[in-house]
Amino acid sequence: MARLAPAPLCLSETERTDLHALLNRHSTAQPMALRGRIILLADAGKNHREIARALNISRDMARLWRHRWLQSPTNRPVADRLADAERPGGPATFTLEQTLQLFALACENPADSRRPISHWTPRELADEMVKRGWVEKISPRHVGRLLAEADLKPHQVQYWLNPPRPRVRGKGHRYL
Repeated sequence: MARLAPAPLCLSETERTDLHALLNRHSTAQPMALRGRIILLADAGKNHREIARALNISRDMARLWRHRWLQSPTNRPVADRLADAERPGGPATFTLEQTLQLFALACENPADSRRPISHWTPRELADEMVKRGWVEKISPRHVGRLLAEADLKPHQVQYWLNPPRPRVRGKGHRYL
């Protein structure tokens, strides 16, 4: 049975130098450093199985990054060639600023916004954000999810419903 060897990978001297510099930096993210090690081992003539054993990764990962390196344009910087691929899905609908405005609004008193309620609800927060012109539209469910992710509970202003204790001034004297 014929054994297929992986495609040969030959780095230029500048690519090799850039990869070593990337690996020696303390600020390099670990996934990117691992990809750089894969490429350097592939340049040393190692096959996918040997790379996988040396780095304790799967053969598929070694194969993937060798293939991506060979397919990427050589005029791109080394760090760009080792970067993650774009993720599927649409762009974020709301900016970080809009989300922070929602959090600030949830911490405000509804009476300050002339709302006849004692506590904010996701529906009221969504309506107020649209009214203030911060967003074009937002669903109450999405407002609830954003608040839950931030662990904000505007409907719970006070967690303990015990009345405050009267403070004692001295021996037996109370503040009234």
